[in-house]
Amino acid sequence: MTSQRRLRRIRVWIFLFLIGLVLSGLTAFPLVTEVKMLHGLADGLPLPGGVADWIDRIHTGIVETDARYPFIAYGTDWLAFAHLVIALAFVGPIRDPVRNIWVVEWAMLACVAVVPLALIAGPVRGIPLWWTAIDISFGVFGILPLLVVRRQIQALARAGDSDVGREVVHGVA
Repeated sequence: MTSQRRLRRIRVWIFLFLIGLVLSGLTAFPLVTEVKMLHGLADGLPLPGGVADWIDRIHTGIVETDARYPFIAYGTDWLAFAHLVIALAFVGPIRDPVRNIWVVEWAMLACVAVVPLALIAGPVRGIPLWWTAIDISFGVFGILPLLVVRRQIQALARAGDSDVGREVVHGVA
């Protein structure tokens, strides 16, 4: 594979990961609206054991909290903002993947850290095990493109053509 093709593959995978972060962030802002929509969609559906009850509980908790204590949502606003800021960190690897491989490796560590956080905080907060598994899946599925990217960056570095990224982005001949 040529260095240019490898670089293009790296950038596509990073861009997909970045889009996931941005979407995760943006969807945290309208949490009340989203939960109301989910509750309306789930109403009357034959959902598997406990799912309908869990959606009802989430709906009640978020709607009542928002009505009485709207400032609590400020915490999810910061969560959303954090996702957007983390996404910005990936501009570095898009521009120069070899020099900024550390961002990819840091993100891989964050994906791994999702697992113990979910397994510890989930039960403490009364989250059902099946929902904890969904939360864990974000770390598991998040690390997959990052593993591909890291492997491709390492191959690009071994090829000794690490300037290829700067040529494309900065227009250096």
